[in-house]
Amino acid sequence: EKCDEVLATPLPYSAFSASSVVSSDYGAGYAKLNRRGGAGGWVPLNSDRYQWLQIDLKARKQITAIATQGRYSSSDWTKQYRFLYSDTGSNWRAYCQDGNIWTFAANRNSDRSVRHDLQYSIVARFLRFIPMDWSEEGRIGLRVEVYGCSYWSDVISFDGQGVISYRFRAKKMKILKDLISLKFKTTKGDGVLLHGEGQQGDYLTLELKRAKLLLQINLGSNQYGSILGHTAVSSGSLLDDDHWHSVVIERYRRNVNFTLDQHTQSFRTNGEFDHLDLDYEISFGGIVSSSKPSSAGGDHFVGCMEEIFYNGNNITNLVRRKKTDTSSFRNLTFSCAESRTFPVFFNATSFLLLTGRTDFDTMSVSLMFRTWNPNGLLLFTPLLYGGVEVSLTEGKVTVHIYVTQKQNTRVDISSGSGLNDGQWHSVHLLALESFAMLTINGDETSSVRATIPIQIHTGGSYYFGGKNKMDQLPGFRSFQGCMQLIHVDDQLVDLQAVEQGAPGTFENIGLNMCAIIDRCVPNHCEHGGRCSQTWDTFSCACEGTGYTGATCHTPVHEQSCEAYKHLGKTSDMYWIDPDGSGPLEPFKVNCNMTEEKVWTTVANDLLAQSPPNSTWISSVLSSLLLQLNTITSSAEHCEQHVAYGCRMSRLLNTPEGSPYTWWVGRGNEKHFYWGGSGPGVQKCACGIERNCTDPKYFCNCDADQRQEDSGVLMYKDHLPVSHMVVGDTSRPGSEAKLTVGPLRCQGDRDYWNTASFNTPASYLHFPTFQGETSADISFYFKTSSTYGVFLENLGSSDFIRLELKSPTAVSFSFDVGNGPVELTVRSPTPLNNDKWHKVEAERNIKEAVLQLDRRYREVRLAPPQGHTRLQLYSQLFVGAASGQRGFLGCVRSLKMNGVTLDLEERARVTPGVKPGCSGHCSSYGVHCQNGGKCVEKYNGYSCDCSLTAFDGPFCTEGKSGLLGPLTTEANLTQEELTFSFSTSNAPSVLVYISSRTQDYLAVVLRHNGTLQIRYNLGGLREPFTISQDTRNMANGQPHNVNISRQDRIIQLQVRPIDPVIIEKYNTPGFVGCLSRVQFNRVAPLKAALRSGISSTASVQGVLVESNCGASPLTIPPMSAAYDPCGTCCVFLFLFSFTMACCRSHVTSVFSAGVIAVVIFIVLCTLVFLVRHMFRHKGSYHTNEAKGAESADCADAAIIVNDPAFSETIDESKKEWFI
Repeated sequence: EKCDEVLATPLPYSAFSASSVVSSDYGAGYAKLNRRGGAGGWVPLNSDRYQWLQIDLKARKQITAIATQGRYSSSDWTKQYRFLYSDTGSNWRAYCQDGNIWTFAANRNSDRSVRHDLQYSIVARFLRFIPMDWSEEGRIGLRVEVYGCSYWSDVISFDGQGVISYRFRAKKMKILKDLISLKFKTTKGDGVLLHGEGQQGDYLTLELKRAKLLLQINLGSNQYGSILGHTAVSSGSLLDDDHWHSVVIERYRRNVNFTLDQHTQSFRTNGEFDHLDLDYEISFGGIVSSSKPSSAGGDHFVGCMEEIFYNGNNITNLVRRKKTDTSSFRNLTFSCAESRTFPVFFNATSFLLLTGRTDFDTMSVSLMFRTWNPNGLLLFTPLLYGGVEVSLTEGKVTVHIYVTQKQNTRVDISSGSGLNDGQWHSVHLLALESFAMLTINGDETSSVRATIPIQIHTGGSYYFGGKNKMDQLPGFRSFQGCMQLIHVDDQLVDLQAVEQGAPGTFENIGLNMCAIIDRCVPNHCEHGGRCSQTWDTFSCACEGTGYTGATCHTPVHEQSCEAYKHLGKTSDMYWIDPDGSGPLEPFKVNCNMTEEKVWTTVANDLLAQSPPNSTWISSVLSSLLLQLNTITSSAEHCEQHVAYGCRMSRLLNTPEGSPYTWWVGRGNEKHFYWGGSGPGVQKCACGIERNCTDPKYFCNCDADQRQEDSGVLMYKDHLPVSHMVVGDTSRPGSEAKLTVGPLRCQGDRDYWNTASFNTPASYLHFPTFQGETSADISFYFKTSSTYGVFLENLGSSDFIRLELKSPTAVSFSFDVGNGPVELTVRSPTPLNNDKWHKVEAERNIKEAVLQLDRRYREVRLAPPQGHTRLQLYSQLFVGAASGQRGFLGCVRSLKMNGVTLDLEERARVTPGVKPGCSGHCSSYGVHCQNGGKCVEKYNGYSCDCSLTAFDGPFCTEGKSGLLGPLTTEANLTQEELTFSFSTSNAPSVLVYISSRTQDYLAVVLRHNGTLQIRYNLGGLREPFTISQDTRNMANGQPHNVNISRQDRIIQLQVRPIDPVIIEKYNTPGFVGCLSRVQFNRVAPLKAALRSGISSTASVQGVLVESNCGASPLTIPPMSAAYDPCGTCCVFLFLFSFTMACCRSHVTSVFSAGVIAVVIFIVLCTLVFLVRHMFRHKGSYHTNEAKGAESADCADAAIIVNDPAFSETIDESKKEWFI
């Protein structure tokens, strides 16, 4: 039934009261909605925040809504107010919403009423409206109405002795499903609310511990103790506030919902059992003495309970009808005693001034306080000559006593620690003529005493929580929190009398209420972040969680190895977080990026082992199963190797028997096929390939011989292997050895999940986005359009939207009920450049963040008080918004709160939207280095390194090693040769290129380590020589060489490389290291070292691949030489080319014979002149030995050229043939 009855209007005039009234015509009884009696409403004597209007509903009622109105036809109305409620007319409780004392928006004129439906219903008899803001034109004016319905329940008072025992009909109960609910109120922070247990160790306990609610449940542990069923969950805080709190426990098997005051925690119990086995009874209010093994001690509950229900049984009603055992109660009552405490609530501008004895030689003050702030003034009292100050300093109580009579004297004492924990703590300070004593929490054994050689003369004034503004000094910190049971001169102060005008003064305090709020309950710090708080706010410590941000919501790690690859990372171990901000923790994997597609490898916990009889073996930690499932779900391919070694231990019991061994995969499904086979086929690999040792069986081990069955499981929807069950190991002589390899997956479909929006009206729709208190959105976009909406989701007034506002700006806008908020991030370069850009947006109860391309960022703090819940109702639209132009372009990898939306699946069935997007190379082509070519693919790109000397996914891995001859044919007018080398041996031949004739090209290190280039291209009697400067290149450090020729111009470039690279790899070269060799488009080292690829490279001796090569560098020219040959080339390697190099073959034609003879004579003359010039002039000259001309071949010519090479022939052989 709807709970919306009018409750205030039918009440008599006497049910209304107020702090004050202007006159009788403005009395509180006239404050009824839409009534014109008296002067038309209530108006207090003064318009300030100490005024209140109170209603006595005559009985406890359930309240669901409230409404206000200004005084009839006047300038008096209330613009804002707070709402308090109570059962007894004391110990008021402020209505809170979204973690704050809520301030309701009220009226802007005198006649229109404003109604507010409460976010949660309350139960109370007394209500108070406290105006916080009012009309500037007049005064406070108020008429009100309250909506709700009747409420009745049996209340039971617990005195700390009595326990209610509810006996079951059977001696033992095996319970699969539980539904338990109750309400309680107390001033004690400890006490058992309910308890039940069984002989087998099962138990269920709900108790208060330090004013927090603790639920402990155990559905059973196994006999070996390896499976522990104990589960404990805590909820709430400050529950000793003497207000009603509601608890509901719902359990089905191991799934539990634990609700305290509208906040629900859902969890699964530990262990693997589903039933709760209880014996005889369940008790409320304490634990009945028992000899059961799991019985535990605990204080009995002191306070009140109502509406106690246990699995459909109304326990409070059974107690009233005397159907349960209540013999332990001394005096069973069905009413709740009124609280005797009178708390006072302080904020940053509050103080309470009380009076005491004057000029007395003894000072005794005590009080109880609770706060979250580590610092604040508790008490200040001036002495006739000096003063006493009691403060909270970094969580401990400190006392400063100082006297200014004759000479300045000061005494400091302190005690306690961590007293800003929100709990009630007591302080007692006693100062006499000769000593002072400070006692915390009534523990006199740990009281701190100090001798004071001064005379105490009390001043008679005691300031609690603060001072007058005129008396405050710079750096002064007021107390924020609650106090109660204040004693001055050993007398309890009657604060209610102070409120009614007794001696004393106060400012900005809340009397008869404690509105302290625990901002860490519920804990908004996600993923295990540690919450700490002050009076106004909370903060989260995220260190070690793998997350960051104001609430530890944003993941630190990338979602996959694929994402790391496209950030330029190389193969290594990485932390990944597949579900982003979702509940799953990050974990470490191995990322292998040496192939076109990245391999992700996750090691398991099952090494090769011989299991005992009928064993259930876990291959992975249960905590990792969900993470591994996310990897297999998004991967393109997964595999896992399994092996079963056996001797008289059958595996699948083929061909027709029931399997003795099976494995459990994803979703806890059993599978009866083995590696190398597939789903639905009860066979091993040999059964598929028909090569089992005994053809009668489909597995080698089924033949009862010493064999092995191994293979790869490749149906990824069944992976990973979580458990193995081995059965046939109980026969005499049976042996089995089980091995489960790591899970290996390739690709990440979520990372490349893309949709293309081709028309402004095209969009995709998804279910409503659920992100009430915490929401994050991330995606990539690419467009050539100037603006468009990426996504939008609407509520009744709330909304969330991300859009491209201009060619250089992205905006994130939302409204959670406090008015629209918009964050805008601008880029210095255009965003509509048809390249991928990343957008990340997050909103939580503390802040909103928008980030673009991981660099540009804007943060907007949430208001200190206001709505925090984002409530959406419409579908989520991607690519368009209501009434606005849609997005034209591509959206990729859209994640919302850690869940990747499948854009491609929706795009396949949506007009105007297509799956995939072309043009990845425009954004990622820069990753293809060293001349690699970017190749477009449907779901990504790859780098083609075939025309470079490099390899790897980004053409950055240079091949290094030593090899023999490689043959190619060329007739060149230009060429380019690059390579890197390092060596400590000289002289030596680095590169040698020869032809079938006497032409050759060589790069050598001479005996002094200098670099020299020699070549003979025909037409010259002596080879042309270029000598590099006098630097020693055989210094063990890496060097890059780049030689290029265009017609007659030769450029030589040599540059040393950072030696740290060589030291890092510590390569033990033969005599040196050669890497990244490329002659035009020929990469001989790469061709020789690539396995499985045919090439013209031949290897002499043993060729070993190494990582000794240096990083690729861009090298400016260092020297150039003018080539007199005019048609030839240069240089280097440890292999030989067979080439026809730059030769002009003139075909004699009889009809042109005369012309040919003339040309020949001219050419010879030019060659002679040029040769003569270069022998005597220029930067470079030849020093060829005379024997070079008579050498038998080009190889011999280079050797006989320099005497130093007489010693290098054997060394060269070592280099060439290792």
